[in-house]
Amino acid sequence: MYTAVYKKTRSGYVAWIEEIPGVNTQGKTKKAATANLHDALREFVAARRALGKREYPKKSFTRETFSMRESVRA
Repeated sequence: MYTAVYKKTRSGYVAWIEEIPGVNTQGKTKKAATANLHDALREFVAARRALGKREYPKKSFTRETFSMRESVRA
């Protein structure tokens, strides 16, 4: 789970994920900013996965799914 931060501006909303620098977006409404934020986070994760696969070949590393559900409590 992440923390979405919204800032009202003259032209709508700016939004970002507090825990992940670089995942930010904007929208005319808060609902639009939220939808755009979902897209931005999805694209960020996809890009990092692609980079990770290129940087760390399968031979050298073990990959597994990791969930923060039990690791972090707000």
